[in-house]
Amino acid sequence: MGYAGELHRRSANAATVQALRRASSSRVPRTMEMRATSVEIPLVHGHPNRLPFEGVLTLVDVASDRAPSGARGHCVLLTRTAAESALPSLMGMAVDYKAGWDGHDARQKCGIITSADLDGRQLKVGGFLFCRDFPEIEQRLGAQSAMGMSYELADAHVADMHSRVWILTRATFTGAAILLRENAAYKGTSFRVRRAPLADRGAMSRLAASQR
Repeated sequence: MGYAGELHRRSANAATVQALRRASSSRVPRTMEMRATSVEIPLVHGHPNRLPFEGVLTLVDVASDRAPSGARGHCVLLTRTAAESALPSLMGMAVDYKAGWDGHDARQKCGIITSADLDGRQLKVGGFLFCRDFPEIEQRLGAQSAMGMSYELADAHVADMHSRVWILTRATFTGAAILLRENAAYKGTSFRVRRAPLADRGAMSRLAASQR
């Protein structure tokens, strides 16, 4: 989980922080509620450089399982209100990956996010990988069940910088990373492509050719 901009301290007294925590813990689960946004990309059948993907980018109103990069050892909690406000900022942002699948590399942009929605506590995203430009990614995704995601932020506001868990009350998404789930701040994230892996498609193509 990268923090591309400086985290700004937001003045909040102890009563305000406690109120935020009580609101988070007492809120009725919204398992059926969904907020969504997307950009329309023209459909091109068989496009050689588009590999559709979908994933769970993060959880809202839930503290991270471990401290993300840039959080100075603090776990973080992205409020639902902050996530809803920031959904449009995900549109058109890039996904990246790092060799070793253990972090972020904002210069290694390998795809684009075209949709995002809040489904209960899950912030789900979808888009395309540039599979022709980065064939190694599709090859690695043969073990998709092990993959997760991590968001990248700028202009994040923290309710109380002294709190053990940093509560993010406002932020702007600047991208996301694909990585091994075990290396993500949230263990509840996921990532998968929406068509057969490269090797399977090759086998299918050979089968079709043999039947002509």
